[in-house]
Formats: sequence, structure tokens, C-alpha cells
Amino acid sequence: MEQQIRFCTASDGVSIAYATVGKGPPLVKAANWLNHLEFDWESPIWGHLMRGLAENRLLVRYDERGTGLSDRQVEDTSFERWVSDLGAVVDAAGLDRFALLGISQGGPVAIAYAIQNPERVSHLILYGTYARFPRLPKTPEEVEEAQALLILMRQGWGQDNPAYRHIFTNIFLPNGTAEQMRWFADVERKSASPEMAIKIMTEFARIDVTEIAPRISMPTLILHCRDDQACPFSAGRELAALVPGARFVPMEGSNHLFLEGDPAREVFLREVNAFLLEGQAATAAPSGLVTILFTDMEGSTALTQRLGDAGAQELLRAHNSIVRDALKAQDGAEIKHTGDGIMASFPTASKALACATAIQTAFAERNETAEEPINVRIGLNAGEPVAEDEDLFGTAVQLAARVCAHAEPGQVLASNVVRELSAGKGFLFSDQGDVVLRGFEDPVRLYEVRGA
Repeated sequence: MEQQIRFCTASDGVSIAYATVGKGPPLVKAANWLNHLEFDWESPIWGHLMRGLAENRLLVRYDERGTGLSDRQVEDTSFERWVSDLGAVVDAAGLDRFALLGISQGGPVAIAYAIQNPERVSHLILYGTYARFPRLPKTPEEVEEAQALLILMRQGWGQDNPAYRHIFTNIFLPNGTAEQMRWFADVERKSASPEMAIKIMTEFARIDVTEIAPRISMPTLILHCRDDQACPFSAGRELAALVPGARFVPMEGSNHLFLEGDPAREVFLREVNAFLLEGQAATAAPSGLVTILFTDMEGSTALTQRLGDAGAQELLRAHNSIVRDALKAQDGAEIKHTGDGIMASFPTASKALACATAIQTAFAERNETAEEPINVRIGLNAGEPVAEDEDLFGTAVQLAARVCAHAEPGQVLASNVVRELSAGKGFLFSDQGDVVLRGFEDPVRLYEVRGA
């Protein structure tokens, strides 16, 4: 198993190194402190765990700005930049939808990204992490201890003698062997300069996602060792209480990072694999005769130029919320997000039609009072697509997409096969005649869905 290292550019021009390894459904690991793509892969601290995660899936991980193989001299090491860098990596890797893993400091980064991009994150896995940085000094003694740690970092972090760094090593790996602790102390020095280590450590104090964590909407698995010395067990328990429906798995152990042969490592991999396999089974693409629905927001590119990325993203989230609520009510399965719309499948044509009309009704009601209206095209077709992994392919899908593209904003268009499959179900159709659609030689009979 060999990893491939590449580079992408963050929104502020910083070069971010990322690595891919394995094949299968993608799992992205958010960066955390003390990572180095090259040395981690060979180390007894991270290597065994990364290889375990890459079995039967595509593992994507990256070095945080200022560390590892990413640009080392950077000014902005804010939490907001960490979240933005995660987005730059998954875009560069070409991932539309993926499971996301956050370990330690990477946990809040993963949480923030998942909340901002719910259509892209299928499952969220959080280990040894927190919603609010748990080691903030409160008493005079704790303040004095924190100041002493910073002095140690400034004076000894970059020295060949690992004695200065052993205090951090002991916190992260209290049960490590001499060889494991030597490796960890070495990667501390190689991953970041003393100045950058202090800068990142100082930023930890700002981390607080307690207010947004309850907005997590995807299936979430949270794991934590009971005697973790770097991040107390109480922090993981408090995080689990904030996330709706999260599954919490306590594990025995005191090491913050897994060691090879550590029983907690086996529990972690077993739980993660089962969690992701359950999700794949639940979201597997359907086979046989299905009805396919596409939505498409009108003028999404123009909206982005006029409102900016943040404003356009807010409208997209409103679109996603309305469509997903309708899908849930009619047993629709979201296949993928298309950037400015959603592709879904239904077991029956009548459920797809009910969902489509409900979506347009919801948008019409929203637009009556909204400052910025959202106008959506919807197209439907039925057939027997090719199912592969969690996606659908083939003529039936292509035709549904072309029908959607032909629709007017606020309109629902359906192919003749959808009308015939829903005969007797009370839906009203208006014949639009034969239409030549791009990529299809023969004209297609289309009908506007007027309601039920």
C-alpha cells in the first residue's frame, strides 16, 4: 500500500499537502496538530492506524498549514482557515460526498465543515476530541503551568535533544515504549517549528463549537478513551450530549493516540468499519425500476457573483433543507448533490411526483416573504439505471437530467413513462408535446405536473 502525495492551494494562496491511499468509498481525515504526511506513514504512532483505515476505502489526509509538507511560514493559522483548508483538499481530491474523521483538534474542524457542507459529508466520526478546548487554565497554578509549557516549547522544541519535548510526549503517550516515544518526540520536531507550534497551541484556546454542534445532521460516531491524558473523557461525553442522535463509544486506555497492539485501536477500527458499512448498506443505490428526480437552482452562478460565496451558500443550504425534508416524507433516497441541485430516487412514480409538487409548494411559500427568492427546476424520469456503489448511471438518469434542464423555474416536468406509471393516482398533467433533448436522437414526450 503506497500513498500518493499532492498539493493544492488554499483560498489565501497557502500550499497544502495532501495524501491519498487505497481504493473504495472515501474517508477524509481532518488535519490535527503534530502531523507530517511522510513521517507519519512510516511511524509506529500513525502508520498502523492509517493503513487500517485505508483497507477497502480511499483514505485522504493532509498536513495542517504551517506543519509537515504544507507551507511552513504562514501568517493566518486561525480556526476558520483550518476549516477552509479542509474544503480546499476535498475539492482538489475531487470528492463530492465522503465520510469525515476528526481526531483531537481535527474534531472541531470536522464538525464546523460538516455543518457548513451537510450535502457532502455522509458520516461523521470523532475520536478523542471536544467541542470546547478542555485544557484552558482556570486557577493560578494552571496558568503558571501553561506559561511554563510555552517556555519549554520556545526553548527546546527544535533541539535535537528530546528532553524538552518529553513532557508533551508523556501527555499524549503515557504508556508508550521507549521507541514509540522517541518516534513521537522526533515527529514533534519535524512537523513544526517552535514558533509555529506555539502559534497553533495558542489558537487552541479559541476553539469552541458548542453552539453549532447541535446542528449536526448526519450520522455521527464519537469514541473516547476513559483515561485520556491529553483530552479528558468528560470532553468527549459532553460533545456526544450536544450532537443529536450521536452514538458514543467509551474505550479503555490512557493514550491519546493509538499504539499498535493497543486494545483500544482494535475497538476503534471495528467500530468505525461497522459504522461505515452500515451507512453504505443504508444508502446503497437502488436497483430495478425506480423514478429519478433532479432539482436545479436557477442562476446559481449569478447568485454567487452577486451575493458572494457565503450568501450563495446560505441559499443553497435553504434549498437543501427544503428538498431533503420532502425526500424524507416520500421515502426518497438522495443519491448525490450536483452543486446547485440534488439527484434522488424513489421506489414509485407517485412518491416522486408527490415529492416534486411538495418541493415547489414549499419554495413558493418561502418566496412570499424571503428577501432572496429561490426558483427551482425539477425533472423526473423512470427506468432501470445501473447501480454502482452509491450512485446511479445510464440512460434513465441522463434523460431525467435533460428533462430537468428543459423545465422552467418553478416548473415540474415529467417524461411520459412517469405519467403512465402514476396513472390513477390523482395527479394532473399538461401535455407539452414532443421535445428534442440534447444527446437523444428521438423526441421525448413531456408533461408538466400541475399537482394532485
